[in-house]
Amino acid sequence: MRQTWPIMVEKKGTLVIVELALLLLLPLLSGALDIVKAREIAARYNVTCILVFGDSSVDSGNNNFIVTTIKSNFLPYGKDFFNGRPTGRFSNGRLATDFIADAIGYTKTIPPFLDPNLKLEDLPHGASFASAASGYDDFTANISSVLSLPRQLEYLMHYKVKLRKLVGQKRAEDIIRTALFVMSMGTNDFLQDYYLDPTRPKQFTVEEYQNYLVSCMANAIQKMQRLGGTRLVVVGVPPLGCMPLVKTIMDVTTCAENYNKVAFSLNSKIQEKLETISATSRMETAFVDAYGIIQNAINNPALYGLSETSKGCCGTGTIEFGDSCRGLETCTDPEKYVFWDAVHPTEKMYKILAEEAIKALAQKLLV
Repeated sequence: MRQTWPIMVEKKGTLVIVELALLLLLPLLSGALDIVKAREIAARYNVTCILVFGDSSVDSGNNNFIVTTIKSNFLPYGKDFFNGRPTGRFSNGRLATDFIADAIGYTKTIPPFLDPNLKLEDLPHGASFASAASGYDDFTANISSVLSLPRQLEYLMHYKVKLRKLVGQKRAEDIIRTALFVMSMGTNDFLQDYYLDPTRPKQFTVEEYQNYLVSCMANAIQKMQRLGGTRLVVVGVPPLGCMPLVKTIMDVTTCAENYNKVAFSLNSKIQEKLETISATSRMETAFVDAYGIIQNAINNPALYGLSETSKGCCGTGTIEFGDSCRGLETCTDPEKYVFWDAVHPTEKMYKILAEEAIKALAQKLLV
């Protein structure tokens, strides 16, 4: 089995981005949660702000406030969230970015920027601009009428305007400069775009499309830099072929290797581009290898206290996600499941992702 490092660190100033990546993931540990350490790191590098871009893996509810069918603001989503309240998060509980904010100590959740009830005084601690069903490719977002990556970055500009009014221009610039940017997307570019819509396959081979997605990512990172960002964590694409929905569509009982190869290859290209960006700019970057960690959990579930890796917790667990999961019965113990629905992980799986990433990071630093 290929050994991969869940966090790849680039460029000079390695310690800074390593500790920031550690900060990103520490709050999710299923065991002892070192909040003191997380807050120490946050204070040392003046990190009070988390700015989030991506798809359903990090959308805390922005899609609730736009005209799209891609929503999850209904049960059973959120049944393990505070007071069992659905918020638009595509999971049974909180997302990784919520745990980040909790560990830093300012708020227990990262709010969606489009929430009309968002309080101005909460802005300095971060916001999510992510939109479920979005991708690096604008066309992916257009298919589902959700927020494209350029549109998410436009909202970052709106965020900066509000922040200036609240704390002044200099403080606003400092907050953006010391913020931890998190970007997590790429899944929908294949599952909802390339493999379902005929447009992109007519224009690109699979490899050409991967290169196109990486170029879109690079353009977005340049825009983040122009807006003042200096620290970025990119979460890689998970093993697409292991999603219950994909296995159902492909009529296989094990992970669909052709889909996994595409995801693995895309991740390699993303890592290469991040190396170039880190070497030629002031943007410090870290890469989280979600692919390797999820695949290992699926192959060795007992190691993580898991028992169900082939289907989701909602409904039959083989086809339901989003609106088709609305109001359905769920499994009795989501803690035993890798997947919450036929596409998205459980809160437990997010914890496992972080725990394994930190273990590998520690091994890498000690060698």
